[in-house]
Amino acid sequence: LLMLDVVGKEDAEKDIIDRVQKEIEQAGGQVETVQKMGPKPFARPTPKRSAAHYVNIIFTAPGKAIGALDAKFHLDSELYRWQTTEIVPEKVYKPRKEKKAAAAVAS
Repeated sequence: LLMLDVVGKEDAEKDIIDRVQKEIEQAGGQVETVQKMGPKPFARPTPKRSAAHYVNIIFTAPGKAIGALDAKFHLDSELYRWQTTEIVPEKVYKPRKEKKAAAAVAS
């Protein structure tokens, strides 16, 4: 999830998204989807900003790439805030066999 600082900049959102996608690919990742959520006001406005353009980029990348991307994002003044989350696949659990049921069948 990215919060873009594009106040007063026409058509900057597309350029920033393209640049972030390129950085993800250079870090060894692959972008799956880009969801533009548009401008939204902050629940708690700051003295400098009261809103930002939100963009959700879903991508896959090796674990090492996340630290490299975070370091690059810190240097980009047009990225106000960002959050990277890991999607952990669900584990498939097999039902546990009851010991009592197995003992009753064996008798």
